[in-house]
Amino acid sequence: MILPWLETQSTLDSARQLLGMKLSLGACSGLIVETEAYLGARDQAAHAFNHRHTTRNHSLFLAAGTVYVYRMRQYCLLNIVTQPVDVPECILIRALEPISGLATMQTRRKQIGIGLTNGPGKLCQALAIDKQLDGTVLNQSGLSLAPTDHRPRNIAVGPRIGIPNKEPWTSAPLRFYVAGNPFVSKIPRRDQDLEMRGWQS
Repeated sequence: MILPWLETQSTLDSARQLLGMKLSLGACSGLIVETEAYLGARDQAAHAFNHRHTTRNHSLFLAAGTVYVYRMRQYCLLNIVTQPVDVPECILIRALEPISGLATMQTRRKQIGIGLTNGPGKLCQALAIDKQLDGTVLNQSGLSLAPTDHRPRNIAVGPRIGIPNKEPWTSAPLRFYVAGNPFVSKIPRRDQDLEMRGWQS
């Protein structure tokens, strides 16, 4: 197991712990600044709700550290499985603060600035994350996750984005982000910390 801490703690704890870690593919990388937890069979917004197991979501039922990539409209979305085999919980990576490969990401996205990676589909396009990575294992497939010295000054918690009509899961506090980081999706300009970007130092 490449990331043993994933399956030894709750998905909620892992969603917090991922903030500030570096996600890399090839020469492109970024700091994770926003995550959403999906809690498997009991979570009405999860692909594995009510133990739904299909060809599309099979990766969710594999070991912690498995990459689950699915397509929504024109974008791929990246998830990391967080629990042992047959416990289909995961974390959606919602936003990154770019740290390397900026020119390549800008070319792929035809975009500069905060809009480069401030959403789950945008970051996948910027890093060239696609369905070929689905079912692979972090740190064994080219997609890697590593700790850094970046620590959030404050972690904000709120409801997930784009989960309508599924109460109590619509408003459940399952989204975590670095408070003030300008790359967090849908963060108002007035709340952006452009100097420290929400990091302690």
